[in-house]
Amino acid sequence: MSNEILVQQDGPILRVTLNRPEAGNGVSDDMAGELAGILDRAADTSQFVVLRGAGSDFCTGRWHTGGRAPEGPPEALALRRRNEVIFTCYGAFRRSPIPILGVVQGQAIGFGCALAALCDITIASDAAKFQLPEMGHNIMPTMAMSALVDRVPRKALMYLVYSTAVIGAERALSFGLVSEVVPAGQLDEAVQKICAALLKAPRPATSAAKEYARVALSMDLQGAIDFARNLHATINSSSELRK
Repeated sequence: MSNEILVQQDGPILRVTLNRPEAGNGVSDDMAGELAGILDRAADTSQFVVLRGAGSDFCTGRWHTGGRAPEGPPEALALRRRNEVIFTCYGAFRRSPIPILGVVQGQAIGFGCALAALCDITIASDAAKFQLPEMGHNIMPTMAMSALVDRVPRKALMYLVYSTAVIGAERALSFGLVSEVVPAGQLDEAVQKICAALLKAPRPATSAAKEYARVALSMDLQGAIDFARNLHATINSSSELRK
């Protein structure tokens, strides 16, 4: 495990920190793969994950390494394989059976904006900034859009994509990118409050709530109601909820 992602086991909490503050916590493909692996294993040891960035920013996007001049346009299959690590990382947020709490300070740009949206709960500093800049760099951004498509309304998504505007935390809240906005000096306190609530909740209940949120949105209405009925009866009858 590299020191570009710090992992701390704090009792039942897994604290994960993107650790390239000198570069705005830009994430390389190797880091994205590592992050996916961390999240895929998190439920083995932890009740939930807290994800944040070191320094003044959350994540300013993908960090492309190598430095070699391009040898011409890549073949479609090669490009698809190279990009798969990003989709796999996005998938790790969705398939994790435990909640992921994102903590956003400073900039959340491109890949960073996607990660903020993918967290189950996202607490943002009032100084946080969000952007999907890809169209301004002649990049068609369906990769980032796939992270937001079930998180924000259509008009908010298309505004972020087409305008490439930098939006503040309060507007990100209205778009559904974040869950709560707090003064920068109160960010850690707000995170501790959410952590305390998650620690009190029985793990079967937190896992079932995430499962329902993940699956029910793709169901028809009656299917979602029936799934809720089944989960409600199954989970609430568990002896683990009566401890």
